[in-house]
Amino acid sequence: MKCLVTGGAGFIGSNLALELEKQGHEVTVADNLISGSKENLDGFKGKFIQMDISKPFELNENFDIIFHEAAITDPRFKDDDETIRANVEGFKNIIALAKKNNAKLIYASTAGLYGNGKVPMKEDQKKEILSAYGSSKLKMDEIASEYFDKIHIVGLRYFNVFGPREANKGKPASMVYHLSRQIKSGKNPRIFKFGEQKRDHIYVKDVVDATIFAVNAKSGIYNIGTGIATTFNELIKVLNEALKTNLNPEYFDMPYDPKTYQKNTQADTKNAEEFIGFKAKWSLKDAIKDYMGMLYE
Repeated sequence: MKCLVTGGAGFIGSNLALELEKQGHEVTVADNLISGSKENLDGFKGKFIQMDISKPFELNENFDIIFHEAAITDPRFKDDDETIRANVEGFKNIIALAKKNNAKLIYASTAGLYGNGKVPMKEDQKKEILSAYGSSKLKMDEIASEYFDKIHIVGLRYFNVFGPREANKGKPASMVYHLSRQIKSGKNPRIFKFGEQKRDHIYVKDVVDATIFAVNAKSGIYNIGTGIATTFNELIKVLNEALKTNLNPEYFDMPYDPKTYQKNTQADTKNAEEFIGFKAKWSLKDAIKDYMGMLYE
């Protein structure tokens, strides 16, 4: 199959592009390299196109499947208008390309849409938008819903993804990444008071599997998480075990407005299991052990 991966030099996109190629697909990556890096594509043998998909473009190649991972992903990116413009216009351009190619379209949404709503978070529950990034993804989901009966289109609300090739994300990289770096350097891991915030941490290898499985799912929007919420305190214990350390957390006051901070995330995974055939394989402990081996050995 001929596949296009937008944002393919970014975190999830690069992992996806490499796995698709490994499975024998012909893969083209498109990325503007603002937050992505060609280093993430080490070993990639497919075609790379440096381009900004949020502006008008022409691609004369035909694709069977488009995986749309490109976006401004930092919820605290300072230019709210540009976040919304780039993400929404880019999505519209990709939909037009999918229609032109009669291609299946799989795109990245976000669990950030649920804000501080009830858990476990279900796809149809009330949305609570905490950022311009969230606004852009909600608009994308609304646009996608207009095409469910017209093209094959699947939105994936990724929960808290961690794993190899995320370093270029900077501050928006996972808590797993940032806390492990602090611990590995001998520093006490720093978390907001008092470490009882929870996250549904999902390994990028599981996310890649889910994204590929979505090619055969019916059109719709689905949560991609483990269904398990872990406190930051518990996460530090797992990291200490994996890194063979014993460093206690250092608590500090949250610098953000509590109204804009997502305190807990946990996916309801029933729809993903039923309609995508996806259930996370990696436990948090096993995933962190695997990831730490890649980072520090």
